[in-house]
Amino acid sequence: MDRKVEILAPAGSEESLKAAVCAGADAVYIGGTMFGARAYAKNLAEAELLAAMDHVHIHGRKLYLTVNTLLKNHEIDRLYDYLYPYYIRGLDGVIVQDIGVIGYLREYFPHLALHASTQMTIAGTDGAAFLKEQGITRIVPARELSLPEIRQMKEETGLEIECFVHGALCYCYSGQCLLSSMIGGRSGNRGQCAQPCRLPYHVEGGRQMDLMSLKDLCMIDFLPQLMEAGIDSFKIEGRMKQPDYVYTVTDLYRKYRDLCLEYGDRAYKVTGADKEKLLSAYRRRGYTDGYYRRHNGKEMISFQRPDERGRTVRDRQIQDGEEGWNPDHKLQEKINGNLILSQGKRAKLILEYRGLRIECEGETVQKAANQPLDPIRAEKQMRKTGNTEFQFDRLQVETEGGIFLPMHALNELRRRGIQELTEGILSKCRRKDAEKVGIFQHQDQEQRKTGEIRFSAMVQSQEQLEAASVRSGGVDVIYLDCFMEFREETLKVLRKDQKSCRYFLAMPYIFRNPDAGRWERYYTYIAELFDGVLIRNWESFRWLERHGYTGEIRADSNLYVFNRYGKTFMERQGIHTYTVPAELNARELKELGICGAVFPVYGYQPVMITANCMRKSSGKCTGENGYLRIRDRYQKQFAVRTCCSCCYNVIYNSAPLFLADKADEIRRLAPGELRLDFTTETGEEVKQAADLYRDAFILGRDVTAPAAEYTRGHFKRGVR
Repeated sequence: MDRKVEILAPAGSEESLKAAVCAGADAVYIGGTMFGARAYAKNLAEAELLAAMDHVHIHGRKLYLTVNTLLKNHEIDRLYDYLYPYYIRGLDGVIVQDIGVIGYLREYFPHLALHASTQMTIAGTDGAAFLKEQGITRIVPARELSLPEIRQMKEETGLEIECFVHGALCYCYSGQCLLSSMIGGRSGNRGQCAQPCRLPYHVEGGRQMDLMSLKDLCMIDFLPQLMEAGIDSFKIEGRMKQPDYVYTVTDLYRKYRDLCLEYGDRAYKVTGADKEKLLSAYRRRGYTDGYYRRHNGKEMISFQRPDERGRTVRDRQIQDGEEGWNPDHKLQEKINGNLILSQGKRAKLILEYRGLRIECEGETVQKAANQPLDPIRAEKQMRKTGNTEFQFDRLQVETEGGIFLPMHALNELRRRGIQELTEGILSKCRRKDAEKVGIFQHQDQEQRKTGEIRFSAMVQSQEQLEAASVRSGGVDVIYLDCFMEFREETLKVLRKDQKSCRYFLAMPYIFRNPDAGRWERYYTYIAELFDGVLIRNWESFRWLERHGYTGEIRADSNLYVFNRYGKTFMERQGIHTYTVPAELNARELKELGICGAVFPVYGYQPVMITANCMRKSSGKCTGENGYLRIRDRYQKQFAVRTCCSCCYNVIYNSAPLFLADKADEIRRLAPGELRLDFTTETGEEVKQAADLYRDAFILGRDVTAPAAEYTRGHFKRGVR
């Protein structure tokens, strides 16, 4: 194959970075002390990271920095000072999740390559094309995509595509998981996931199993197919793993990448010994080839917890002759040199490396009084490059006549030459300055008067729709969940109440390429029957744009707006308003300024969106939209919606959000709309909730919290 495919290795520590480079990684991704999605890795401080960047560049590799968390409003002001030293030093790219960060970096660091993290949940070509317009140069798509979907994304956008080939898999679409956050306050969007998906659950009275614990990914057998699909970078997961794991896995993927590029698909075969070595590098719950060749399936899941925790290569016996990671190993680049020693002239050293040529001079060469300098001895001395990043491949020594030069002079000349060569290599990577372009600051709308409250309701059934309509209680906007599927009785209600209430279609959480084709027949209904649309991904947004949609577009809470630059980003796209994210507390919402925003104040909040089917994993998929329930170890019950129309599940929190008794605090935040989200509630329960919130916010009556279990979400505590 006549193309280059990058091997991208994880570096959770300085030693892991060196192991990755020694194993042949073309690039490494690593976190600094801030804003990385692995908060508990041995992330490098500034001086260490700058040195690591130099180390990588000297060896002709690249370094990508993870800035792939959501940044709160006060944090984003620190981003410039944090990134500036790395940018100047020659940072090759940053991996980002936050839409506000994308806009910020495009303004402040316009020449810095931006990679869209898998946390952005890019699941279709439309989403990738949209981000390309925002300056993204590389997409790390959702891990749930098939090879045909990835191929289409590559062919239609031309973007670099980076895909995981080895390591742990999340049960949830990355970036759409709030389970750890809601249960224990440790947010995956902030790099602190506690992995509650690895714990046991049971489905509606069935036996307890690890229903959400996926096996680890291993694609070593399928590299030719991945290359053929157009993938540009093979990404290895594991910033929390040990250096020996990083070395072993990187080494083997580099080896078989090279074999595939040299000999092609027909001669490609992984040996049994190499396969065992790879799988033994870390044993946890078994391995799977993931979603590339299937949409989901119980064979991907490890239902039973193993007897021991993940075992690394250190735990097994290294066989005779088998190479492994040696921390004392020094990787040295081969250079060519020419030492010229002429009597009465300054000693000259010429060094060449990858097209770079430097010359430096040392002390004046003297006439030999007794024994002249032996060229062989001079060469031997010059080859003592020691603990540097270089060693001589070819070294030519030219002498004229009987000359003499002290050994210390040769040592100093060698030291100076290597120093100048190093500086020459690194100077090609470094930038002169960051272009400080003025940022367009978001300007909030004029604060609304206290008491000017609008209500909306998210409904999922015909019964809920009728209960939430204007006839029963003052709801101004109704969002119809997309899986109501435009049934005839639904359309009748819409037509009847069109003038008295505004209706919005809430589009799917995941909008993959096959889904877009199915939705084409719905577009006329969307344009004619609805006042607007609520989007939950950038694929839906771009799809609507391509159709010339002119209705009002709003963004749901999973298109996270964590900072003022996120608000600016939304405004620049023409999105009318956004929904307040679930992970900011009252103080942070005030700092952000949510005037005009949609604020969910009631309901079972979605904590997972997953391509795997809970019903299929525990029995047999019926192919019908509906609900089932799972319980955890503490018998807390979680509703699971099987959205078979788009083949994904939504898992909801075990207790509903309740904020009716916080009316005064919420009024002071001046949101534009308070939203009640209904899932499994009956029509009567919908009416009761609407009446209760109207009493609290419109009539100013005191209300009390319900006797049943409820949650404040993050309104009080927030996330770290």
